[in-house]
Amino acid sequence: MFVRFAPVVSDKIVGTGNIKVTNFHRRHDTIAINSVKEDGIGSGQIIRRREDGSLEYHRDDLTIEEPLEIRIGRKTLATTMRTPGHDEELAAGFLVSEAILRTRDEIDQFSRPTAARNRENIITLQLATGVKVKIGSGKRFGTISSSCGICGKESIAAIRQNFPPIVSAKDVRIDIETLLSLPPLLKKLQGEFARTGGIHAAGTFDLHGEPKVVREDIGRHNAVDKTIGRAFLDGQLPLDRHVLLVSGRASFEIMQKALSGGIPIVASVSAPSTLAMEFARESNQTLIGFLRPPSFNVYSHIERVDLS
Repeated sequence: MFVRFAPVVSDKIVGTGNIKVTNFHRRHDTIAINSVKEDGIGSGQIIRRREDGSLEYHRDDLTIEEPLEIRIGRKTLATTMRTPGHDEELAAGFLVSEAILRTRDEIDQFSRPTAARNRENIITLQLATGVKVKIGSGKRFGTISSSCGICGKESIAAIRQNFPPIVSAKDVRIDIETLLSLPPLLKKLQGEFARTGGIHAAGTFDLHGEPKVVREDIGRHNAVDKTIGRAFLDGQLPLDRHVLLVSGRASFEIMQKALSGGIPIVASVSAPSTLAMEFARESNQTLIGFLRPPSFNVYSHIERVDLS
């Protein structure tokens, strides 16, 4: 059986055998996508096939993915695919995790180029007077996808040289009840995931489970950059008495970014990689994976989890 859609379809339900075509508006001859940049969400026009076999015209919320070019002065350092919003935090977090920035005082201001056609997708950092930064060959330059992992890194050793292992006090511990409370709390604070189902979250929490910063992005590493970037801009680094929770996998790059922020405990609702585990053990970080109440796995430095 063939189903043919006429150029103009009636607003009423039209029966064709066992197929129903519902709610097609006359003004739409084709299925189009009109992105609306509002809180990182765009509205997509789709055809949905329902359980009963009927077809309906439907509007679906989609996560926006657009490039962000990160500049220092006139020099472009990287272009990352991200969800628009909190771009200053993303740029700051990226530069911190790349060991390009060390202190908040190194930044004069952020700006957008006034003449560029795509100015909303460019963020420029102006350094404070007299500040010079060292950009080494091991830095992650070029285009970064929204799920790139350790894009463009020439060697893992170059990253490990930038940040010393975590040094934390003996009283930096989290109890099981608090740890298990974090995933539902992060999910509750993920407003855009509930609408799109296609966005990652990262959040920092204190050892009592109180949320400090939660950010969302189509890229896992971007969400972490935004979270750490906010703390950096507020002068709160190192986060040496905090937990970082991510909604996806715990990759090597997630652990490296957490180390750049001085975070001793990293938890993930999904699996870690072997490289993430090895890096955590060497960097004195506690790595928790598959944090899905009531269970979880501890892959390194269990001493920070109060199991009593």
